[in-house]
Amino acid sequence: MVRTLQSQQSRVSRMLVILLITLSVILVAILVSVHQLDVFSIPQHTTREQDMPDNHPLHDKMSRNVDTNQLLIDKAQRARWLAHQRKQKERELQQQMEEDEKQPPMNILLFYADDWRHDTMGAAGNPIVKTPFIDALAKEGVRFVENCVTTSICWISRATLYTGQYLARHHFEMLGRGRTLLKDGKPVEMKLEVPANETLYSLMKKKAKYFVGHAGKLGLWIDHQEYLGKGTFDYFVDEDGWHWREMGGKMVHITDKNTGDALRFLKMWEQKGKPKQKPFFLNVAYFATHAVDGDTRQYMPQNKSMAMYENDTIPIPATATEEAWQKMPYFFRPKSGGMNEGRTRWMWRYDESDKHQRMMKNYYRMASEVDTSVGIILKELEMQGQLNNTMIIFTTDNGNFHAEHGLADKWYPHQESIRVPLVIKDPRMSPEFFGTTNDEFTLNIDLAATVLAAAGLDPLPTMMGRDMSILYRKNGFEDGGGKYHSGSESSWRTEFFYEHPMHSHPDYIPSSEALVRKDYKYFYWPNFKYEQLFDLKNDPGELNDLITSKNPVHQTKLKEMRKRFVELKMMAHSDLPVIL
Repeated sequence: MVRTLQSQQSRVSRMLVILLITLSVILVAILVSVHQLDVFSIPQHTTREQDMPDNHPLHDKMSRNVDTNQLLIDKAQRARWLAHQRKQKERELQQQMEEDEKQPPMNILLFYADDWRHDTMGAAGNPIVKTPFIDALAKEGVRFVENCVTTSICWISRATLYTGQYLARHHFEMLGRGRTLLKDGKPVEMKLEVPANETLYSLMKKKAKYFVGHAGKLGLWIDHQEYLGKGTFDYFVDEDGWHWREMGGKMVHITDKNTGDALRFLKMWEQKGKPKQKPFFLNVAYFATHAVDGDTRQYMPQNKSMAMYENDTIPIPATATEEAWQKMPYFFRPKSGGMNEGRTRWMWRYDESDKHQRMMKNYYRMASEVDTSVGIILKELEMQGQLNNTMIIFTTDNGNFHAEHGLADKWYPHQESIRVPLVIKDPRMSPEFFGTTNDEFTLNIDLAATVLAAAGLDPLPTMMGRDMSILYRKNGFEDGGGKYHSGSESSWRTEFFYEHPMHSHPDYIPSSEALVRKDYKYFYWPNFKYEQLFDLKNDPGELNDLITSKNPVHQTKLKEMRKRFVELKMMAHSDLPVIL
């Protein structure tokens, strides 16, 4: 009986062995079939020959006649090679993301100038002004040549920096003189309608855990602790409105004061923030190149700068003519006896040739002083060993008319007023972007999103801008842009809505709105229900209004832009989460 049981077990064992062998044969057959299917059923691939390396064997084979089977095998090899390349790229991207995570959190340094238009630097092609340190930043980073503001005035633009929102959403307006909002002729308390904990400084301090400082012009016309909250800053100095002031028994220039305050912050961070492994966020908010309102001298540079540009002749803008002034809308020359403020300031600065030269030379001197300050601060960063671990941004609050259209200052939707410099040097930047320019429409609403993303935070749903780093990081749209965009470079904005409302004094500064594109610009002046249309490709000086043109192309363009203007304005004024 035992022998019978052993015999049965032996038969079962042999059967199991046979079954395993059979299964192995079947498995091999399946694998061979799959391999043949992979080789002989490969679809036609459209990748160009130059996608392969020069030493790839297919280069030789594709130049000869081969039989069908061999060609199919070659195509399969090519497909597998391309699949390998794609996987390699994915691995590189993953490795880069992992490396980014391993890197210590980067510092963020924002240089924020005042009334500084887009072409006031050597890197932008200006043949007169000397800005070697800002130019060097442009060589080591990216210069955004179509960077614009959504409202061209200091406090509103700065409120946009702090909130990442259009004026239509943050509602920080000062439409009369002094610290009071005038609406329908009645004073209204001026305040940001954004919770303090949703502003850039607060988020960087309390969410990102940065060591936060501000040195220079806050520009909100309210107490920073009253609105931004106590404990928002590790270091705070608010200085603006003057060029020279007596301090400690000697006269001090505001740009030197801004520089000294920035250096004090960096020393403080080195002693208090760095030991705690806290990165810093510092906004050096220069008052230059803003004029001193009410002082006939307007621009008052330092004595050591007075020799600069002394022998230069500043070119007069092509549109700084009486003819250009007369082409401005009729309400710029009010019959009421009032005076347009832009024209008034033109008289302060540019109504005489000698005065124009003096004002522009002093403006450029102050710009060069800011550039020197940038160099001093960057040198301190280098001495602390932090230069290569710091994201550096140079930009400003608004542009400025330098007599174009017979005007001075800002406010209006013309190119001189809304285009401002933007240079970004970023440790995460791919080397192929060093020293390049980018002509996408970047806006001041993008600054908050960009800074927060660099600190590892997502922009709040209430913010309306985009992380600009996706424009200069390798695979930027894949490793970050998906949060804000459809995932392709073409999804970046190609137009934007501009606004500058005035609920009072339309003779003083008329309200203005616009739809801005690279080829055309549509103006709307709501106080007077007045429209304008300009062809920027053929008329970059915005002199020839096409609003009454009978050309069918212009009529079609006007109709389409009117419609789109309304759509974008509604989006800007919406309370819903929206990216513009």
